Amino acid sequence: MKAAGAIELGESKSTSSTPKIGGVNRGASILDFILRIIAFLGTLVSAIAMGTTRERLPFFTQFLQFRAEYDDLPTFTFFVVANSVVCGYLVFSLALSIFHIIRSNAKRSRIILIFFDTAMLALLTAGASAAAAIVYLAHKGNAKANWFAICQQFNSFCERISGSLIGSFVGVVVFILLILLSAAALSRR
Repeated sequence: MKAAGAIELGESKSTSSTPKIGGVNRGASILDFILRIIAFLGTLVSAIAMGTTRERLPFFTQFLQFRAEYDDLPTFTFFVVANSVVCGYLVFSLALSIFHIIRSNAKRSRIILIFFDTAMLALLTAGASAAAAIVYLAHKGNAKANWFAICQQFNSFCERISGSLIGSFVGVVVFILLILLSAAALSRR
């Protein structure tokens, strides 16, 4: 009975047929590093694509024009800022990810990463969801609120803002995977 209690507490003797925990955690750390690079690229491309989106349409003459720019809507500005903040965080978190590859049994730094990854996931989800709602209105409009769809006139503007959402939502999915991966690596200790 005493041996069963020791196994539950993780105090069993290591045999040669079971894989080393450090090797599993090292593999998880390498995957963590790769996922962080993917999330960095997704958020960077999303912020750049949205931040450089603008289109002008002539109306009667060359002097009277309608324009659509990302900063006309505060939601898109929030989207760019949220993606930029998360992108900057990912650059700094790559250092801890490299540290975890070298020292795969580090516990406190993984807990710190889970905490900040969760905060960045919330920020990125808020920015992407808010922008997705405005993109939907730009494409479909809302007859009850008397908001007209603008994508028929500003076609390239709508294509770019729709495309910029893809990288951001890829970042959201990657952050979910990063949090689960870090939690699994902590539970193996």
